[in-house]
Amino acid sequence: MKKKKFLLVILIFNVFLNYAQGKKYKIRTIAFYNLENLFDTINDVSKNDEASPMMALKANKSKVYWDKIDKLGNVIAQIGEDKANTSPTILGVSEVENLSVLEDLVKSKHLLKKDYGIIHYDSPDKRGIDVALIYQKRYFKPVHHEVFNPNIYRDGYKVYTRDQLLVSGYLDDELIHIIVNHWPSRSGGEAKSRPLREKAAYQNLRIIDQIRSKDPNAKILTMGDFNDDPINASFKEVLKTKSDKSQVGDLDIYNPYEDLFRRGFNTLGYRDNINLFDMILISSPLLDKGEKDFSTYKMFQAKIFNKRFLTSRKGQFKGYPKRSFSSAGYTGGYSDHYPVYMYLIKRKE
Repeated sequence: MKKKKFLLVILIFNVFLNYAQGKKYKIRTIAFYNLENLFDTINDVSKNDEASPMMALKANKSKVYWDKIDKLGNVIAQIGEDKANTSPTILGVSEVENLSVLEDLVKSKHLLKKDYGIIHYDSPDKRGIDVALIYQKRYFKPVHHEVFNPNIYRDGYKVYTRDQLLVSGYLDDELIHIIVNHWPSRSGGEAKSRPLREKAAYQNLRIIDQIRSKDPNAKILTMGDFNDDPINASFKEVLKTKSDKSQVGDLDIYNPYEDLFRRGFNTLGYRDNINLFDMILISSPLLDKGEKDFSTYKMFQAKIFNKRFLTSRKGQFKGYPKRSFSSAGYTGGYSDHYPVYMYLIKRKE
């Protein structure tokens, strides 16, 4: 019975999007992708980039770098393309070393004609990895961006982690706000590191409150590699996310990935555990609760881009995302995370 209901939902979704593609609706893809140690091959003495898998390679660094750029560009070009007829309008990324690698990425043969703009800041992360946002200039016009450091301390010492990037701009003619995250890792164990991610979640709340102080009905998307699953305290107790549309109030945050997680979907695997760390959350004004009012942009569906070619078919990481690096060096894969994405749709006038 559950399988039949699931297939019915898929059928309805496909019928609707086929209708939307028939010039009745605008479809825009919003996505996030952890690019797994996208470092260049140049030693930067101002950061600990020597510890990156790219810099640890003994030979063929340049060849590996350009192969990874090509592979990532190929993946990004396909995200949402089947329904929106183009790659993501907006893509948040994490684990990038600097602006230079992003410039190489958007100039790859797969993405060059999309004319992507880049918003990037160097973060204080000890490993030298940053978050950033790229966007198709024809559809999205940034009007403001800034970064917020979570100012996390442990045992009296500052934890040098990634900034949270806020970008505000017009998606076609609608103002939206995007927060790009890469919360502290689970290094040292989930329980020991949990308070760090909860503090990162509180920083997210402060950013959201800042936006809402100017516009209580702001359309906000917060995305990233959160290093927590949808049911962890950072989401359920700090952000107080909701997974049931009927329970989402005006000031609540809806997490469509909680339902996917409970159904067994994942975006990464580690030591025989599967996790769904990569998500896109939305504020209430972006949520359709059954009214079918798409006079302004609303989320239609959230998905994981887990195509077969992105999954390891054998070996130590069988069933996990086909990663770029392992202890043996470069594996020829893509990333150790799957991208996530959602469709925003709006009725054409």
